Amino acid sequence: MASPSGRAVGAFLHKFSHGFSSLKCHNYSSLQSIGFLDRNFSYSIPAKMKSIYGSRRIWTYPPVCMGRRSSKIATRKGAQDLKKAKRYSKIGKEVVSAVKKGGPNPISNTALATVLEKAKELDVPKEILERNIKRASEKGQDAYIEKFYEVYGFGGVGMVVEVLTDKINRSVAAVREVVKDCGAKMADPGSILFKFKRARVVNIKVTDADKDLLLAIALDSGAEDVIEPPNDEDDPEEDRSERYYKVVSSAENYAAILSKLREGGIAFEPDNGFELLPLAPIEVDDEAVDLNKELMSKLLELDDVDAVYSDQK
Repeated sequence: MASPSGRAVGAFLHKFSHGFSSLKCHNYSSLQSIGFLDRNFSYSIPAKMKSIYGSRRIWTYPPVCMGRRSSKIATRKGAQDLKKAKRYSKIGKEVVSAVKKGGPNPISNTALATVLEKAKELDVPKEILERNIKRASEKGQDAYIEKFYEVYGFGGVGMVVEVLTDKINRSVAAVREVVKDCGAKMADPGSILFKFKRARVVNIKVTDADKDLLLAIALDSGAEDVIEPPNDEDDPEEDRSERYYKVVSSAENYAAILSKLREGGIAFEPDNGFELLPLAPIEVDDEAVDLNKELMSKLLELDDVDAVYSDQK
């Protein structure tokens, strides 16, 4: 008697054998992508399919799945890559805007010189800078405008979406669509933004610095505050190692803090020109955390969006 999985595969083949001839498949191995999951079951190709694939017997195997740890590592790497890409994208837009306003020579264009200095600080590849300087001279390329869109998240959380765009109608339409699809709501200008302060921030991974040394350097270099990451003992060790201290600074002291950190041998990630920090972070339940995370992730996938800030603790 055929096994249950054998009967299921047979029924599937009987039902769809007429349609296989229209598939753009050129060898039998492409059938493996169909997804039969019985390792121990083999079947013969129906007569109608022999003209396409011959009379070979095909074995199917279950998909290879990453373990939980590997999946988390991949997710973190993806987030880090996206963060770096957003950083480079924003610098590129700032280069375009600076060149549009004052020309491509940083000697005479102080705005461009400032952007290039920041790019050096952020380790932005030279080819990205050169490509965007050239792009600024292209016909039809507009300067980029900074915009902030405000969003009501879940559990009472407020979000601010930072955008640098050369087409405002395009950017606001894209943000609205994501917010609507996720079940959140756009907020009126000023409804959320007042809950944040704008500051220069240095991000240091908790595993890259001794806390006491970091506090001493921050105090010595004139930092305004050091924000410690939340410490949830229920989180696995690999998640806790991905948390960051935030050294908050005025624009005037920022360069001095970076210099002191380098002298102390502490690895750091500079900000993208500024960050928006919540004045009174709020706690929400697990369901709201997951919903807000999904919303922020989808907003960050938009090309015009450079950062998303929330007041979720």
